[in-house]
Amino acid sequence: MKGKVCLAYSGGLDTSTILRWLQDEGYEVVCFLADVGQEEDWDAVRSKAKKIGASKMVILDLKKEFVEQLCFRAIQCNAQYEGRYLLGTSLARPVIARAQMRVAQEEGCDFVSHGCTGKGNDGIRFELAFLAINPKIQIIAPWRIPEFCNRFQGRNDLLDYADAKGIPVTSTKAKPYSMDDNIAHCSYEAGMLEDPSVPAPDDMWTRTDDPRKAPDVPVDIDIKFEKGLPVKLTVGDNTYTDSLELFIALNAIGKKAGIGRIDIVENRFIGLKSRGCYDSPAMTILRLAHLDAESLTMDGKVRSLRDQFVTHHWSELLYNGLYFSPEREFVENSLVFCQRRINAEIRLCCYKGSVSVLSRTSETEKLYSSEEASMDSLENFSVLDTTGFINVNAIRLKKYGMQKAEEGQSLSKA
Repeated sequence: MKGKVCLAYSGGLDTSTILRWLQDEGYEVVCFLADVGQEEDWDAVRSKAKKIGASKMVILDLKKEFVEQLCFRAIQCNAQYEGRYLLGTSLARPVIARAQMRVAQEEGCDFVSHGCTGKGNDGIRFELAFLAINPKIQIIAPWRIPEFCNRFQGRNDLLDYADAKGIPVTSTKAKPYSMDDNIAHCSYEAGMLEDPSVPAPDDMWTRTDDPRKAPDVPVDIDIKFEKGLPVKLTVGDNTYTDSLELFIALNAIGKKAGIGRIDIVENRFIGLKSRGCYDSPAMTILRLAHLDAESLTMDGKVRSLRDQFVTHHWSELLYNGLYFSPEREFVENSLVFCQRRINAEIRLCCYKGSVSVLSRTSETEKLYSSEEASMDSLENFSVLDTTGFINVNAIRLKKYGMQKAEEGQSLSKA
């Protein structure tokens, strides 16, 4: 034997083929699958891996770790890649890679392997994580090995191999797009979606119902934040304080109301553009609620710096697979620091594809004062001070206006 490999195994055609191919190449294979909230027949996956020849199948429940350590951190950050994508797939990769490396170490594996292609982001994300966690680990990426790629040039080649080797595969036709599901979202790409002019099919979405057919009755909810983290959800007479239960409940509310769908063209780390469709109900609701919590409790200048630096860079680092990097740790320390006083309760309305804020309160943070904000009060504020404020800020603007006048230009015509 050439050694022992820990393979990230899903039970699909690609990784089932890779499992048997690794055995043909002389490796012992330990299969690993992370439960990050996807819909899966776990017993069937375990049985299939053993039937193909895996020496062991390890399945770990990582849902709570995923929600608390990555999803909630993304909410604190208001994370969005390129202003729209809530990073559902990107957020799951550090949790999965870290667990796979734990399994590889526990099982005495010399190699780790995955079924990612060379064009996507995931191979980069996984391998950067593997090498940061254990710089000496050896990686087998079959879809970047010429011998493998030459042998399997398409789905038909994989099916022929599966048939010859007795690998069980489903007889139904593949969907005209690929999907990646976890508790934060489901992503849809490739196949028919590669043409950005073609609308996504109505029956594609799995984590959101059609907002056009959503119930006519709105659902009001309350979310309480402490230090920027959601700690309590109240829906009618029901209250959720466990992080995972809270997240699952928001997913259910958002699904029924059709909240959280996006269809975008994004820029992958390797430079290619790709079209991706995503539905992320809980993440969409929580992000809006957190933004409003900050509006009440965060200093304006701190928020401006956080938006420009922390939110942008943290989102980009996660998308590009650099979670296990010194710069992510640096940025995240700033994030945690600025969330110390984000304590508020937000009331929202979920209705037909949208979520809107109804009210916000905070018992501990007093940055907002209704007395000071009122147009009917001059408490702690002199309108005479505004004259000096305007005059000081106008000094350089008047000089600029004089410069333009000397050049024969008028700002009024700019």
